[in-house]
Amino acid sequence: MRTLLFLGLLGLLQFATAQSNNDAWTITAQDFDPNNYFGITCANGMIGLVSSPEPMRVQDVVLNGVYDYYQRGRVSNILKTFNHVNMNLEVDGVRVNRNNISNYRQVLNMKKAALTTSFDVGGKVSVKHTMMALRHLPFTSMVMVEVTAKEACRITPMSVIEAPNHLNDVRNLYSEIDRPHVTIPLLTSVAESPSGKHKVAVSNSFIFKEKHGSEPDVIHEDWDYNMHYAKFNKQLKAGETYRFSVVASATSTEHFEDCHNEAERLTIFAALEGTERLLRRHDAAWDKLWESDIIIDGDIQVQRDVRSAIYHLYSFARAGTAYSLSPMGLSGLGYNGHVFWDTEIWMYPPLLMLQPEIAKSLLEYRWERLEAARLNAFSHGYDGAMFPWESSAEGTEDTPVWALTGPFQHHITGDIGWAFWKYYQVTKDKEWLRERGYPMLKEVADFWTSRVERNGPGKYDINNVIGANEFEENIDNNAYTNGMAITVLRYATQAAQELGVTPDPDWNHVADNIPILKFPDGVTRENATYNGAIIKQGDANLLAYPMKIITDKEEILKDLRYYEPRMSPGGPAMGNSVLAALYARLGEHEKAYELFIKSYEPNKVPPFGVLAETAGGTNPYFATGAGGMLQAVLNGLGGLDISDEGITQFKQKLPKEIKSLTLKGIGLDKKTYKVE
Repeated sequence: MRTLLFLGLLGLLQFATAQSNNDAWTITAQDFDPNNYFGITCANGMIGLVSSPEPMRVQDVVLNGVYDYYQRGRVSNILKTFNHVNMNLEVDGVRVNRNNISNYRQVLNMKKAALTTSFDVGGKVSVKHTMMALRHLPFTSMVMVEVTAKEACRITPMSVIEAPNHLNDVRNLYSEIDRPHVTIPLLTSVAESPSGKHKVAVSNSFIFKEKHGSEPDVIHEDWDYNMHYAKFNKQLKAGETYRFSVVASATSTEHFEDCHNEAERLTIFAALEGTERLLRRHDAAWDKLWESDIIIDGDIQVQRDVRSAIYHLYSFARAGTAYSLSPMGLSGLGYNGHVFWDTEIWMYPPLLMLQPEIAKSLLEYRWERLEAARLNAFSHGYDGAMFPWESSAEGTEDTPVWALTGPFQHHITGDIGWAFWKYYQVTKDKEWLRERGYPMLKEVADFWTSRVERNGPGKYDINNVIGANEFEENIDNNAYTNGMAITVLRYATQAAQELGVTPDPDWNHVADNIPILKFPDGVTRENATYNGAIIKQGDANLLAYPMKIITDKEEILKDLRYYEPRMSPGGPAMGNSVLAALYARLGEHEKAYELFIKSYEPNKVPPFGVLAETAGGTNPYFATGAGGMLQAVLNGLGGLDISDEGITQFKQKLPKEIKSLTLKGIGLDKKTYKVE
């Protein structure tokens, strides 16, 4: 009975490869160029497994929260750990590779967060290999393998652990835990991170379906310090299908003091849970996440693209942690895995509406680094807390010295305060406001009252900064920076009043005197010296959304028409997405849809259409862009708004390309909103 259940569960998942292009839950890659391949990521908010064009292998394994100094100069980098889910396969003694297989296909099932790779080896066998980072077990992954013999043959599957070159003092170990009902083979590797700051450990094991005593004999081979594997041999008859699984855990001293033993314990736990239970709990966890979804009746490819954006944000973060999101999530080493404003302004808002508990974890990351931000403010001669432009483990400034964004992109502190108040607006969690929200906003407000230069009424200037448009450096009275400072100073006052605390009267006083500059014709001037140059991305436009400094529709439209033609074609995806949201909120739905598509379609790279930062770029996956495009849908086309009334919806119409739009599972009460 258990075997039949296993076959049914495995079949449901793996035969997702047979679904047609009309399925909005799957992304298919086939007939692709392995030299022009940008992998898709299977992740659970802790471990990121990046797919490879090579059969049964991964390109990278990224471990969240673990940083060390390597490869990128004098700043930290998120750590690539052992490739602990790699596999080899031999058929009649011949190693399978890209050159001796056919019908090679990879399908990501976004609903199940699983990647299935299928291929044929000559006329001998067909193989299906399904990989996932288990959602309910944050440190554990699973691979399920199905081999069907077309003719009698001998297969030799190998579970491989390989160390990237930057790991030091690699130790490879193998043991077997023998019990009356089962033998658990444990393949384990332990190493030091590049500087020795951390120890990392991985362990994996086979799950066989045979009864104890009839499992194949596992053979351990240790080739060199960088690689070892466990293998077994199996003779198959023509027409016979053989199935097994591999469970694999990855840990570090960032997570556990005794990471070596913990990796093995977690692997043993998973092995004894068995494939069926693991798969059932993984699927249930993803089903729960997908209760919050965006359903588009119209272009199926747009539906698939929107689901891909949601899938990646869900994959790169998880509730109950204090880890944040980097621009590339867990898809690799882009931007060193550091945390920027990308989190609070671009990725956080969709998660706040779709998954408030995940959004709360992103705020907890900042809260735990508040002391470092206080020290940063002190060292720069300011009060309160000054958050770093690039943050990693400690919350100190981690921007490379040559990049002026580190010392001068101060709006990040306002962005964080903005995000904290938005969480309270959505949840009305007064206990959280007392313990987290208000203390954070107070520190942010104290920073801005010390940061302004008080040059007279209406001239509380914020000089020498870099704004959202990073093409303009060391500028004065930047529109975005000033607007965000005004916004969070007022939020701090509101937060105090909400708790019955007397706010510092200087907060509102300073907010009332920070200037927003204008050209003579009324267009918002990006900064004191800006005269119409090409911009990297929208800056002044952000004062209308997500801020509400500018609310007059004519002013908003005037700013849009001025800055849209000045947007650089090489700028990041977020610029067009915020313009799309604004046009939709103004009722210009066709223009909004045009910019929504422009915000991501040119950025898709083969073979899965994952997003690069810029059109024609090669640094996926750009989760910041995913956050932007989702805001264009949720807060633009979908008409959602976050205010003191919580999440509300204003009356909206759809562009002709969309028949209906359903925003499902929004907010704490999981409400459904529709636009038809």
